[in-house]
Amino acid sequence: MKVPEESFIRNKMRKAAAAMVEKIGLRPPVNILKLEQLATAMIADQEISEEFIPFAMVLLGNESWRKTVKATPMSRRLLLLPQCLNNKEKCEGMFDELGLNCAGCKACPIDDLLIEAESKGYANLVAEGTTVAVGLVEEGSIDAVIGVSCMPVLQRSFEPVSNAAVPVIGIPLLFDGCEDTRADIKWILDEMRSFESDEEHQPISVSLLKNRIEDFFTKANIEKYIQGRDKTEQIVQEYLLVDGQRIRPLLTALSYLAYSNTDNDELLQPLTLIIECFHKASLIHDDIEDNANQRYNTLTAHAKYGVPQAINAGDFLIGKGYELLSDLDVSNATIKNCLRFIARSHIQLTRGQGVDILFNDGKIQLLPDEMIGVFKNKTGEAIKVALLLGAIVGEANKQEQQILEQFADYMGIAYQIRDDLNEYTEPHTAEKTGDYPFLLALLNKHFADQDKETPANLFEQVTEFRKLIDENGLQEVAKEYLQKYVDNCYAELDKLENSKLRLSLYGVMGKIFKSETTNE
Repeated sequence: MKVPEESFIRNKMRKAAAAMVEKIGLRPPVNILKLEQLATAMIADQEISEEFIPFAMVLLGNESWRKTVKATPMSRRLLLLPQCLNNKEKCEGMFDELGLNCAGCKACPIDDLLIEAESKGYANLVAEGTTVAVGLVEEGSIDAVIGVSCMPVLQRSFEPVSNAAVPVIGIPLLFDGCEDTRADIKWILDEMRSFESDEEHQPISVSLLKNRIEDFFTKANIEKYIQGRDKTEQIVQEYLLVDGQRIRPLLTALSYLAYSNTDNDELLQPLTLIIECFHKASLIHDDIEDNANQRYNTLTAHAKYGVPQAINAGDFLIGKGYELLSDLDVSNATIKNCLRFIARSHIQLTRGQGVDILFNDGKIQLLPDEMIGVFKNKTGEAIKVALLLGAIVGEANKQEQQILEQFADYMGIAYQIRDDLNEYTEPHTAEKTGDYPFLLALLNKHFADQDKETPANLFEQVTEFRKLIDENGLQEVAKEYLQKYVDNCYAELDKLENSKLRLSLYGVMGKIFKSETTNE
């Protein structure tokens, strides 16, 4: 994996990569097979040695991210330098768990690069690998990375960086090695100094937004909308404050911000509260129907206050959601579109829940495709409402809305299959077969394929159920289904024209489905 020694060849290849990306409209993140295909064609067209194909892949990846990185404020970027740039014999710096603490001895280019970076507001790190860099993006400290490293490290970094949708410009060292290496300093400085204000391509920091949404759900902020004047409102306040992952409010905020290109807490806060009202109402009612006594490591509403009070609190949340929606400071046409969409989705969710209740009671048996329909109507619709509420208020066009609807269906299905698999591998104290609906559906299909009936008493016999699942390799079958729907999610995201939302949802997917991400 060589880097051209002559700067004029490197620059020639950089220009060719930029021209190719511009010509074909390549959008990030790009999978590694596509990059290899394009790099091979670029090398042939430029009549350059095939030994530089990996280098060309790095350049093409850089160009696909260029507009995003260029639009990222320098104060939201990280400069990542390798430790091996230091002069081992003369270096006066100290190493700790994060990397090299430069002493400013001027024995290598690191100090000058760090001074330049700090003057422009960059965060900086002198360390090997990209684990820390990806972590900084995920926790919201930075939004883009300019990273210098050897070609093998850049290659190994591709998958985690791409999965997390980290906007990155990678600059290869001129030769591989673990000490006293060299880099094209002018190239590094050119990339560091490059900035262009571009609202369309400036990334949304998902982690910062998530933290902001958490601030919306403090008692003081909730009391602006629900004062706690009676027992019902007090129960509602309590369960709105119970902290799940807040994925649905996050999705609403992401789609609204991406399409509206405006950032207004006066609208964003009630938007996220609307979707959380609907979500918490569905959970309260779902817990009653499932006779579940705990959620989020706390007592469910009916376990704590009784079924009548819990039903009433859930009904209040539904009503409050619609009331907040009707009061949004948007056009009447937008509110009408939101109401129609949410009501339609509410009906679909209850259809899915009705089938799920019959299934959990052991009154019907479902095959995998039928169970997928339940997942689509339940979790898929919940995700759909969250995304589309923000998109409709943000005035996304119909084509983008349709793509988001299909994405939500696939994500809901993948989410439920993943939950089944995770639940199956975790220890349980009070386990029942109904905890694993998709695995049970696969087992039903296994017996149906043999023209047999699923044993009637299997629903109560978890040990026998587990034995049959393991003997017939049905966990692996479930993983294949999961991979299919995760791949479908990414295929839909790649159709989105809105780059902000596409990259944000890539990042969300990368966190939720880390082991199933296949952008490689």
